[in-house]
Order: sequence, then structure tokens, then C-alpha cells
Amino acid sequence: MGPAHVVGAAVVDGTGRDPRKLDISVEKGRITRLGASSAHGERLDAGGLTMTPGLIDAHVHLGLSSPIRTHFSFGMSAAEIAADIFATAGAALDAGFTTVRDTGGIDGGVVTAIARGKVRGPRVLSCGPVQCQIGGHGYYGAEWEPTELWSSHHIPGLCALSMMAGNADELRHNVREAFRRGASFLKLCVTGGVVGAHDRLTDTQFTVEEITVAVQEAAARNTYVTVHAHNNDGIRNAVEAGVRCVEHGTSLDESTAALMAAREVALVPTFAVIEQLLRDTAGAGLAESTRDRVEGARERMTTALAVAKHAGVRVGLGSDLIGPAQERRGEELSLRAALETPMEALVAATRTNAGILGLSGRVGVIAPGAQADLVLWNGDPLEDPELFSDPTNAVLVIQAGQIVKDLR
Repeated sequence: MGPAHVVGAAVVDGTGRDPRKLDISVEKGRITRLGASSAHGERLDAGGLTMTPGLIDAHVHLGLSSPIRTHFSFGMSAAEIAADIFATAGAALDAGFTTVRDTGGIDGGVVTAIARGKVRGPRVLSCGPVQCQIGGHGYYGAEWEPTELWSSHHIPGLCALSMMAGNADELRHNVREAFRRGASFLKLCVTGGVVGAHDRLTDTQFTVEEITVAVQEAAARNTYVTVHAHNNDGIRNAVEAGVRCVEHGTSLDESTAALMAAREVALVPTFAVIEQLLRDTAGAGLAESTRDRVEGARERMTTALAVAKHAGVRVGLGSDLIGPAQERRGEELSLRAALETPMEALVAATRTNAGILGLSGRVGVIAPGAQADLVLWNGDPLEDPELFSDPTNAVLVIQAGQIVKDLR
């Protein structure tokens, strides 16, 4: 798309400011002007639509786009796995998400294929394989399978769910390998998980000294560590070690939230995956026993969200959707809107997430100089946040100045 002007929309700019009728001028992939312009260029009539920045999902798993157990038990071909990954990437764009942070599962080739335009997808920042302790969260091999065989489940350049470390030296080796393969940040699992077979939610994983090794290696590359963590002991270990972000934070209490706020550690709650697993555990390719771990998580995470906000923690937004059913990514905003306000949910999914990803001012806001990532919604999602859940309501999606979806 050459120079263009999107005219007539009610613009919600991602800062929390009330909607305004503004014309948006776009050139060379960036927003150049807010307000009426007489400059040359195509005029896109957006009258009656609501414009937001392109949405950002700070917790995605493109590499878990197939039924989980089938995928990791050699029940699918690499071609099918790739097809599912790329379908999920395209569906993210269709739902209005122009940037995502992949928190484990894809290998560097997927990021490259999307960035080069070979397949449709959002801008992707990836941690590559998740860093896990032996037998910890993130291991899906059979109980009899030796740990050293787990890497044979990886498909280089396509998917690599996790790497196992038995001590600090092995973890240092693994994170350096993750960076070699294109990771732009690191993710560690420091507690058990909901979708797990070999641990409990109350387990802590990795010691402070081990987590510190990953923090050192990330700092050496001017990036950061985020952690999968459900319980307070694991969160505290990670914060003490110097991580910058916590995923899930399901049982977060007031004292731990205060520590996070003091250390400027962000939180990314993940509500949509809870609803997904309660609705259809088998559809994600998981055993029904997973439901037992999910029960009660919604209530605890709701409390954790309120506790974090009260403590002044920066709170982003992530869906954590897994398996084939990842089309309704915007449900995370609908769920958050019911717990906060629709505007707070939108700001979390735009400006706040951009800050967590290290992209402040570049994405997540409608402002001169920012990437022209824009979504036009059929209706007003601030009045009816359920609109976020249905991708058909995102009638026009523009990514870096290019129209990538148009249902007008």
C-alpha cells in the first residue's frame, strides 16, 4: 500500500484516551500524521468503524498448533505440523493481532518464513525452545523415554518445544543454544504447570542460582528472561534472580506482588487458555485429567490480577492458546474486559504489551512514527467487548502499512 489516508473512523489510540474521530495518514509502513491531510494518496473510507492499534498477544504458542499428544508422540508428519503452525499464524492476523511473543514451541525458521512474507502471520518475537529442568514442566516424553532422547522430538527450523537442564552449566549451554537458533529473549519454567504430566502446580523448578545463569546470559545480549510460574515460591525465586516478566502468576499473593512491583517485574495473566481447556480438553489433544488442574485456576488468576494491579505491577495480556483451536485469540480481551474495563483490556493488549516486549512507541499505539499496524472493527468493542472474540469483526487489518485482511 502506497501513501494512504484512513478517514472517518473512531480512533482508540492505545494510550487509554477516549475515542476520537481522526484521519490517519500512512506512508512507507509508518503513521505519518493524525488529522485531516490534503497530501496525495489512497483514501480508505472507515466511516462507522472503530480503529485500534494492531493487537499484541504476549503469550502465544504457534508451535503447539496441533493436538499436543499426537504431535509429540510422532503421530503427525512434519508437513502437517508445519501446516498447522502456519494456519495459526494466519488466524492471528485475522483476529487483529499484528505482533505476538511466542513463549515456546517454534524454532527460528518459522519466524524467518513469516518475516519474509512466505506465509501470512504477525510480527513474531520468539524465545525458541523453553528452558526446563529435567522432569519439569515442558517435558512431554513418555515416562520410560530417556531425557536425552527428548531433543529428537524437535524438528530443526520448525518446532522445538523445550530443552532440559540438570544443572546450571547445562542451562547455560542450552540458553546459548537457544540464542544461536534465533531466540530474542528467554523463557524458563520455574514451577509446575497445568498442562503437565510429571509435576504439580505447587512444585518449584530451578534454583535461584540456576535462574541467575539465564539472566546473565540474557543480559549479555541486551535482552531479558520471562518465567512460567504459578506459585509464589517460584515467582520469588525468579524475581530474586533478576527476571523481567512472569507468565500466568496464578496464585500471586500481596507480598509477592509488592516485590514484583518494587523490582519492576511485569505480569502476563492468561485467561483464554483456561476457558479453552474447560470447554474442550480433548480438542487440544490432552488427557481429561488435565481438567483437574484447570479447575479453580480461573478464580485464583482473577484474584491474582486484582492483587497485581493494586500493588502497581505492570500487567500485560496473553492468551496461551494451545492446540488446533486458536482462531478466537481476541477472547482474551473479552475476558479481561469483564474483570477490568474494555479500555484497560485494550491498553494491556497494545501499549502495555509493547513495553513488555521492548517495542514501546514502535507498535501498540496510533501515533506519528509508529508502525502502521491498525485494525478496523465492525462496531465499538469498547461498548461491546465480545466483538474482540469473533475474528469476523476485524474487517480491515493493516500491518506495517500493508492491508493483510479486508472484509469491507
